[in-house]
Amino acid sequence: MFTIGDLAREFGVTLRTLRFYEDKNLLNPKRDGLNRLYSRRDRARLKLVLMGKRVGFSLTEIKDMLDLYDLRDGQVTQLRVALGRFNEQIAVLEQQKKDIEQALTELRRTTSVVSGLLKEKEAAGQR
Repeated sequence: MFTIGDLAREFGVTLRTLRFYEDKNLLNPKRDGLNRLYSRRDRARLKLVLMGKRVGFSLTEIKDMLDLYDLRDGQVTQLRVALGRFNEQIAVLEQQKKDIEQALTELRRTTSVVSGLLKEKEAAGQR
């Protein structure tokens, strides 16, 4: 069992974040009075939530995938759905990567033009 502080320190998140994930039914700690006690299952789910967020999934999408795990179908359904969503997210991220590369190319080109104009103006002003 892990305390809320244990998980917060281990994963570099705030206590508020963990309570928020609990409110969203992503984590389900046991209660010992006012203390939350997290199981290894909660720890594993937190790790998956944070990984999902890092690669761009919404909390709703993450919860849907985690909830499929609870269907107890040998994880076949969960794996199929997860694989499909992962492939979709890869396509989204690849497009974002292309868009960013294009924006950087355009910005570098514009920076070069503006830099040239500035040098011309500064040279003309010093005469």
